[in-house]
Amino acid sequence: MFYRTLVRPWLFRADPEAVHERALKLAVRLGANRLTREAVETLFVFDDWRLRQTLFGLEFLNPVGLGAGYDKNAVGIELWPALGFGFVEIGSVTARPQRGNESQRLFRQTNQQALLNRMGFNNDGADAIAARVPPPPHRIPIGVNVGKDRDVDLAKAAQSYLATIEKFRGRADFFVLNVSSPNTPGLRKLQEKAALDELLAAVVAPVPGRSSAVSAAETAAATPVLLKIAPDLAFEEIDDILELAKQHNIAGIVATNTTINHPMPAQGGLSGAPLRARATKCVRHIWRYTGGQLPIIGVGGVFTAEDAYEKIRAGASFVEVWTGMIYEGPGIVGAINRGLLQLLARDGFRNIAEAVGTE
Repeated sequence: MFYRTLVRPWLFRADPEAVHERALKLAVRLGANRLTREAVETLFVFDDWRLRQTLFGLEFLNPVGLGAGYDKNAVGIELWPALGFGFVEIGSVTARPQRGNESQRLFRQTNQQALLNRMGFNNDGADAIAARVPPPPHRIPIGVNVGKDRDVDLAKAAQSYLATIEKFRGRADFFVLNVSSPNTPGLRKLQEKAALDELLAAVVAPVPGRSSAVSAAETAAATPVLLKIAPDLAFEEIDDILELAKQHNIAGIVATNTTINHPMPAQGGLSGAPLRARATKCVRHIWRYTGGQLPIIGVGGVFTAEDAYEKIRAGASFVEVWTGMIYEGPGIVGAINRGLLQLLARDGFRNIAEAVGTE
């Protein structure tokens, strides 16, 4: 309530990207000192065994993660555990540094509790970002969202993804292949069946005769690889992706990225409350199609415990927040986790895992 009534109105008077950069600088300062981290923990961390899960061979303290795009450059990874997150997904990371699209490229749609972005994979590049991620064990699992370099032809996309994966050898707890951002020209074509089959064959399995690719592919094979899909796909297209995911040993699906199905005059991907229902439908379809055998991270319009619970009951083992963090503030994680316990108790579930897919 303090954030929504006092802090947010002040922050929302300034440019969204500038505010975000200031927030990340604050995260760096708070995370750099043990005393400040511990002070933040006393305010925000909420731990209960009923929220814990083990998936992909990783232990998660709770099901709420920080979504990709919030901390693209892994500058705040010391602070995110102190805010109570169960995991974090950094990036999207590309093999080489990228400036992204020209400003202005982040817009608030306050009346809809939404954000419109056309960032374009702006990041410091795999070398610099990997240097900020220490080897495991981490306090919470750290996922690396991997994107394609903008100037790399789609036919050579695999090399771009593999180059980034190689840099995070022995550092990432899991990878997420981002083939669904609407802000890199042509990227979503990698979701098409033939292109995705070729990409996954190169990234998730060793490529004979190419030593550098083999080492990167072996890294991916030893580390869980998830796939992030768009909400704008028809269910038949999602089914094709799920069949390929099974063939190529994909560990899970992140559903979903931002949507281009919006009436806004500016181009870009819309996130937040308008995406909630469609993202949940995608989660539900994936769960049903796979018989609950493929773990899902649900993303899109998660602001409250009820939003998270809706996706969990639809089939998501975890949820991520991004736009919700902007609108609700850092207390969102604890609020969701406390609310989830109340909802679990109401419906007679002993733990979060029991509720997954029970809608």
